[in-house]
Amino acid sequence: MLHFTLPTLPTLYSFRRCPYAMRARMALGSAGIACETVEVSLRAKPSELLAISPKGTVPVMQLMDGTVLEQSLDIMRWALAQNDPEGWLTAADENEMKRVIAQCDDVFKPLLDRYKYANRHPELLMEQHRSLAMDALQAMWNDASQPCTSESPYLFGLQASMVDVALFPFVRQFAAVDSVWFAAQPLPRLQAWLATWLASDLFTAIMKK
Repeated sequence: MLHFTLPTLPTLYSFRRCPYAMRARMALGSAGIACETVEVSLRAKPSELLAISPKGTVPVMQLMDGTVLEQSLDIMRWALAQNDPEGWLTAADENEMKRVIAQCDDVFKPLLDRYKYANRHPELLMEQHRSLAMDALQAMWNDASQPCTSESPYLFGLQASMVDVALFPFVRQFAAVDSVWFAAQPLPRLQAWLATWLASDLFTAIMKK
């Protein structure tokens, strides 16, 4: 008779530099949820991942009861529903947070990709792609910052929210394409916000190899 050992931890399939995986790992880290993390090679995806999620993108999380979460936002919400010590889920109106995150994922992210990989999109110059992405970033930032003062350290005010963490990896990616250019822009609050998350213990912890 064969005996199988049930997993004692959820399994997270991740890729260290993927922004979607970053925000999932940050939520899991904030919630204090331990998991077995499998670093996925995008050129040789493990059969275990493809068996539970044929789309083959990360992050994917398999819970101990067999439930599979295939989207980063679902992983974030699941983790924070278990434990939300910093109040990320309640820091702002739920519908407002969803709306701003949708702006990031549906509008800003595609433009960011065109800027980052401008050689694949020769219909515009890199600077034109960058300008369109920056316009989307500023519109998203201003939208989320409307209720805030200029001194507010987070998007919706004095308390970090799920939106800050959901957007941060993509803003980080945008700034890194040309860090000298980004640092020269007259965006002190955005730059300070980014620097705060980059220097955070949470981000340092989830980026360890």
